[in-house]
Amino acid sequence: MHQKTFLSLISCLLSLATVPAARAEEKWTSLWDGKTLQGWHVIGKGDWKIEEGAIHGTHARTEQSFGHLVTDATFTNFTVRLKYKALKGNSGLYFRIEEKGGSGVSGFQAEIDPIRDAGGLYETNGRAWVSQPKPEDVKRWYKPGEWNEMTVTARGGDITVTVNGQKTAELKNDPGRAAGKLALQLHGGQDLDVWFKDIEIQVLD
Repeated sequence: MHQKTFLSLISCLLSLATVPAARAEEKWTSLWDGKTLQGWHVIGKGDWKIEEGAIHGTHARTEQSFGHLVTDATFTNFTVRLKYKALKGNSGLYFRIEEKGGSGVSGFQAEIDPIRDAGGLYETNGRAWVSQPKPEDVKRWYKPGEWNEMTVTARGGDITVTVNGQKTAELKNDPGRAAGKLALQLHGGQDLDVWFKDIEIQVLD
């Protein structure tokens, strides 16, 4: 066999050998079956319906209590991703939470809002804003009135949030809670119209 052909064959075989490992690292598990709310439970006020292939959350301004859609399962180290469309009112993707506190849950929230602060980090019943983006930065990564993709990676005390592929918040060696549930929020005292779909998680070591 010609040396150049032999080297080309070896290179091809090595490339194929790395494919299973790469795919294993990229394994995502759906957190929503697209048809029911199995694996989740509702606390507080507001309405959660499945419409147009998405989870549709609504809430009335006259109702002061918050509403949340919470996972039954608890997670420690992970990357979670979803698509959201915020049309009215303040929402958020909660992670590593406990079901306690005046608003119903306590813990980190990756901010979801129709206008401002998209992708910031807020700790409910804790430190409040931990990482609040500037308005000019939000304009770079957020698409008002459209579907946006958010990811949260939490491994130990290191936390990263992205919106549409751009890093919006990052913490290193954070001393906060190391495990908890995920939740979607309907803010109290506001009219809410927010949509979620393609909710997936990748469990990390």
